[in-house]
Amino acid sequence: MAIPSYAGPLERVWYYVYRLICAAIFFFLIIPILVIIPLSFNAEPYFTFTPEMLRFEAEAFSLRWYADIVNNEQWLHSIKNSFIIGIASTLVATSLGTLAALGLSRAELPAKSLLMGILISPMIVPLIITAAAMFFFYSAPFGSDFALAQTYTGVILAHAALGTPFVVITVTATLVGFDKNLIRASNSMGADMPTTFFKVIMPLILPGVISGALFAFVTSFDEVVVVLFMAGFEQRTIPRQMWAGIREQISPTILAVATLLIIISTMLLATIELLRRRNERMRGVTY
Repeated sequence: MAIPSYAGPLERVWYYVYRLICAAIFFFLIIPILVIIPLSFNAEPYFTFTPEMLRFEAEAFSLRWYADIVNNEQWLHSIKNSFIIGIASTLVATSLGTLAALGLSRAELPAKSLLMGILISPMIVPLIITAAAMFFFYSAPFGSDFALAQTYTGVILAHAALGTPFVVITVTATLVGFDKNLIRASNSMGADMPTTFFKVIMPLILPGVISGALFAFVTSFDEVVVVLFMAGFEQRTIPRQMWAGIREQISPTILAVATLLIIISTMLLATIELLRRRNERMRGVTY
């Protein structure tokens, strides 16, 4: 937005200072993340910029670390696990979160604030506490011999618990502008509840459901603390493999994987933003 023509001297100074502060915050938040992208193309096995890279010499750049990902069975196994666990936990979290949000939207439901606080508590409680609690619960719940720790099912359920709050929040926000008269109109025309849900409710809340699902997927895809507690060797995900790589064998392959994660996360966040704008247009929100 351009500076107004009627702005005084102080307003003009604040106009430029405000943008300078915004640029400084952007620099502080983004640059440490972006700096690993050029380093991932380093031809040498270093985590710093070589003199040749600073002189932009072609031989200083290479795709060898990206090729190492493709040729390394541990990395391929971790990538496969991340997608399997991420997709499965997203499906569980989206189903549970959507049902919970629909229940919370009912006016006759008592203690909605308390229930909402319980549902989003995984976002508030420190992750190390949540991970330790999940480990002890899934290892031998109530003294039984049935254990889910170090299994795919256990990791998927743990990640679903972390992703459900995001689905609850996004779907609840979508339901704020939902016209309940549409449900009454559907019922008055003879439609049963499943038909009303899939033909009337779901198309209108779909942007919020998809946004919550993407948040749940990103949460699972980038999560490492719970995986450290819950996963065994067979359930290693990309963040768990990166953690092991830093501790056991420092290799710029980690930078290449991190660059791919940045690209995937950016694409998912852009999709979420597009869905948010579409949802606001459907609700008639304008700025």
